[in-house]
Amino acid sequence: MKKILIVDDDITLRTALTRYLEKRDYLVRDAASGLEGLAIFEKDPPDLIVSDVMMPEMDGFEFCRQMRASREGQLIPLIFLSSRGDVEDRIQGHILGADDYLIKPFEPRELVAKIEAQLERSRRIHAEIVRLMQQAKVMTVEPEARPMPQPLPLTPAEEKVFWEVVQGYTNRQIGDRLFISPRTVQTHLSNILGKLNLDNRAQLVRFAFENGYQAPEQH
Repeated sequence: MKKILIVDDDITLRTALTRYLEKRDYLVRDAASGLEGLAIFEKDPPDLIVSDVMMPEMDGFEFCRQMRASREGQLIPLIFLSSRGDVEDRIQGHILGADDYLIKPFEPRELVAKIEAQLERSRRIHAEIVRLMQQAKVMTVEPEARPMPQPLPLTPAEEKVFWEVVQGYTNRQIGDRLFISPRTVQTHLSNILGKLNLDNRAQLVRFAFENGYQAPEQH
């Protein structure tokens, strides 16, 4: 389940967006200012951030600047929301590292479309990084020295979900690809993490890489 952080001083908007996104199987955290958003980000980095620009204590631009200055925040997609549609504001947002910009008022479906597009882009980048790391590891190890990975202690259904998660797909995307519900995907994922003694998806990806598990070609 992908984690989204909403940073906006408008409590009505935060509440509405939280409910809207939770119904679409996202795990949502929210903050009333950039300062509060930064504290949440540092404690538990999300998969994507939706941030207002004009806020008290710390505005969205400064929040973006400080978030991008950290190693954890380099590749996290960020979408700005703003009632100011000036070209200069949008340019500044992109210069600071925003991945997209949406003007208020907006249609929630458009925001969801932008979120899904950014998460898919992030997944492709993640999958390519994993592929390159695996390739580099294979090239530095002599063929006879490469240990064969142990069989996964998973059911066939869990193993299919395992490969999809390793490639960075969301629960909804996995459900669409395997023709099962996101809730079933989450159940399988919980079972996988339990059997492998792991806590989250990031640890699962690291486990796969470090132990030489490579997805079948059709994935």
